[in-house]
Order: sequence, then structure tokens, then C-alpha cells
Amino acid sequence: MHVGIISDTHDNVPAVERAIEIFVEEGVEVVVHCGDFIAPLVVPYFEEFEVHGVLGNNDGEISGLESAFDSLGSESELHGRFAELEFDGLSFAVLHGESKAQVDAIAASEEYDFVCYGHHHRREHREEGATTVINPGAHFPPTPEEDQTVAILDTLSESVRFRSTLE
Repeated sequence: MHVGIISDTHDNVPAVERAIEIFVEEGVEVVVHCGDFIAPLVVPYFEEFEVHGVLGNNDGEISGLESAFDSLGSESELHGRFAELEFDGLSFAVLHGESKAQVDAIAASEEYDFVCYGHHHRREHREEGATTVINPGAHFPPTPEEDQTVAILDTLSESVRFRSTLE
């Protein structure tokens, strides 16, 4: 299975549209959003996927976001500030990640196969013992071009690739 990971879309519709194109090209089945949608505006763009999202520090219209997720269907869910997910037997911790110390502590616990977070607007892919840590990047100025990316995770090979939403 291919999982698309995205964060910090900040109401950037063109970047979300490009991310959707990438996810379709890559055969993504599930999208994980690590927070900072901002408003419900972008949620319906993900309607062709099962979507799991967490809230970020800039997500102010929570009831609107919840309603937008409800309209996506029964498999999609807005999980609040933290999500524990499982795909193809792999465990995921998903959070927005304002505190790098919290992200690092969750990764160091090795309780999860993957820790996915956003907030810092820099893409990251690193190993912390048995845990892979992923920040997919961000999608608003002044994020550097090299960090305006999404991540594609192949659950079979457990490999991670980044794709630019500026292509």
C-alpha cells in the first residue's frame, strides 16, 4: 500500500491540488495529514482517499474541519491532536509536532514503526532505532522550495520518497 503524507497545507489550494495529482500518480490509497489545514477549505480536495488528520496549532475552525471530515466518508477521520494508526501491520504515531522534544521522545520509545509530524516546515526522514521519523514538508511561503514536498510511504518495502508540489 502507498500512504501519502502531507502537512501544513495552510489553505494553499494549488499545492493541495498538486499533492492530489502526485498521490493519484503514486497509487496512494490513504492520506495522512499532520495538521495545519487552517480552515475546512482544503479537506474536500482529498475526497477520493481515506484521510486521517490531526489538528495543528493554527487549525481554528475545528467544528468546520470535523464536518468536512464527516463528509469524506466513514473511513476518513480527524483524530484530534494525536493519532495512532495501523496500515498493513505497521504502526504510526501522527501529531503536528510543535515540540521537537515530544516528537523525539515518541520516536525514541520505538513504540511505533513510523512517527509523522509537521509544524517545522522542513522535510525530514531519519531513523531513530527501529522507528522512522517523517516530516513531509510544508506548503506556504516562506517555506524553502526544497521543503515544499509530500512524502510517499510504501508499506511493503517501508521506503519513503519525497515529491515536490512545485513540479
